Amino acid sequence: MASTTTKDKLKRVSTATIATCLFKRGLRHQFIQDVKPLKLNKPTMIGEAYTLRYIPAREDLNPIEVFKDPKHLQRIAVEECPKGAVMVIDSRKDARAASAGSILATRLMVKGAAGIITDGGFRDSAEIAELALPSYHNRPSAPTNLTLHQAISINEPIGCGDVAVFPGDIIVGDDDGVIVIPAHIADEVADECLQMTLFEDFVMHKVKDGQSIIGLYPLVDEKMSVEFEEWKKTKQERQ
Repeated sequence: MASTTTKDKLKRVSTATIATCLFKRGLRHQFIQDVKPLKLNKPTMIGEAYTLRYIPAREDLNPIEVFKDPKHLQRIAVEECPKGAVMVIDSRKDARAASAGSILATRLMVKGAAGIITDGGFRDSAEIAELALPSYHNRPSAPTNLTLHQAISINEPIGCGDVAVFPGDIIVGDDDGVIVIPAHIADEVADECLQMTLFEDFVMHKVKDGQSIIGLYPLVDEKMSVEFEEWKKTKQERQ
């Protein structure tokens, strides 16, 4: 489990910066594909992955009556999702039927979940968008999940948007989308990304002042390197 300090650090960096940091470590495919926020400009989502996996529904095993079963895995997943976790749903990138709706999303919010993601779609998407719960999907979808999806497992490794997600992986979401950080490198990624963000702030400051990016981005000009160190020192002293 990531420490509170690590989570606080990751809240201050972008998924773009995390993607570059992971790429340096040889991890090229950690950004969940074809998933977008239901509403922009929400706080950065961060939490440990808690997973739910669907398989294609088989009609004789998935009639609407299964919702009466108190052990239905979709309901159990919502009730057992830990506080501070992000529920990640493997819907096989199929948004023809909803992965969940506003009632389940609201329950997750009330329980203190950090967010919800599916590579399928949500019903009641306008209502979910207004919740104090970061939420990401492919597109809205009205039909109940039972018409297409059958919940089959909870908190096991899944695929979501072409990314392998293991329980406990650190999930970070912003306006660009969602990225998955393997749990065992979360601390070092958070530290490096903070430094990368600091440098990017310096670059943006210089570019806005008219500085050419040649030699600055990437930083290969010795004069710019010295100026960055001085700028960084001044900035840290002010904090």
